[in-house]
Amino acid sequence: MDHRIVLFRAMNTGGIRAPVTEQRAMAEAMGLANPRTLMASGNLVVGSDRDPAELEAAIEAETEVRFGRLIETLVRTPAQWAAMMAANPFADAAASDPTRLLVMVMKGEIRPGAVEALRALATGDEAVAAAGGNLFFWHPDGIGASKMAQKAQPRLIGTGTGRNWNTVLKLAALVDL
Repeated sequence: MDHRIVLFRAMNTGGIRAPVTEQRAMAEAMGLANPRTLMASGNLVVGSDRDPAELEAAIEAETEVRFGRLIETLVRTPAQWAAMMAANPFADAAASDPTRLLVMVMKGEIRPGAVEALRALATGDEAVAAAGGNLFFWHPDGIGASKMAQKAQPRLIGTGTGRNWNTVLKLAALVDL
């Protein structure tokens, strides 16, 4: 049995509360093997050979039943996760300061013009690039005051969920990458 990396969008933020114990219980009830959570911010790893898109839909339907609200979900195989990591256009930044590199794992297509619009908002050495269907953000001065980060909302970029590079690496380790 293979692994699946499950990312919940806006979990435990914006009024969506789903404790990690409930996330694991939901996965077990769905027949997913060995559910493990990473932090309380919507990261779940399970054993499954199900197609990622099929599993996304099933989990979203179950979150609506369990938590009273559909929680957008993204599912990736270890191979997809490894490809995302390999596509990182800011590899040097990832090695030197992984907390300031954010990858926006996209559920669908990046909206046309999004990268150019975000680049126009960048200040200092901030940068953004699209690679492998995801967006990579470099925030050398931190994400907190970044106008580029503030505007990286679904209406501009499409639907995705962000993880800093440390979290990307921790999830990779959970699936033996």
